[in-house]
Amino acid sequence: MQKIKHTLLFLGAMLFLNVAFGQVLPDTSKNTDPSLNGQYEFMLKKSKSLYGAKLINPSRLTSLWKSVNDTLRKERKQLQDARKEIKAQSDNISSLKGEVSGKESSLANATASVNEIKFLGISFEKGTYNTIVWAIILVLGAALAIVIFQSGKYRREATYRTQLYQEVADEFQAHKVKAKDKEMKLARELQDERNKWDDARGR
Repeated sequence: MQKIKHTLLFLGAMLFLNVAFGQVLPDTSKNTDPSLNGQYEFMLKKSKSLYGAKLINPSRLTSLWKSVNDTLRKERKQLQDARKEIKAQSDNISSLKGEVSGKESSLANATASVNEIKFLGISFEKGTYNTIVWAIILVLGAALAIVIFQSGKYRREATYRTQLYQEVADEFQAHKVKAKDKEMKLARELQDERNKWDDARGR
């Protein structure tokens, strides 16, 4: 029992001396690694061991705690800034999506209006309109070809009929001339007979 009391008193005295020594004497050693892990390792390295326990210099512990708080503050601020930036970017993305949607709608309307043709108040797609126009052109072309073919046929028929008429007219004219000549010949013969008759009666 006496041994345990002596040991506890010794530990208490050492702890008191360590705390007092740590508070009185400034820490003159320097840490070359300013990171939290570096400061922690430096604190453990500089701490003395007593019966398996580490006696930590309060100034080093305070410095480490200050560094932890500063780091946490910095990380929290960076996290807050990152959240603000993410929110701003999300709002910007939403706005851009709205603009893209509006532009896609405008593009679709423009494409539809470009591909749409109105004729006589009826809307047609450009492809359908072109098909109808080409079909009409082909039908009209075929009709024109038929008309030209038929008119050529009629022209040939008219030429043939005109030639026939001309031949008939020529024959009629020749017949008329012959008939006139014959009539004149008969008239002369008749006149000669009358003259003979008159001469016979006059005697």
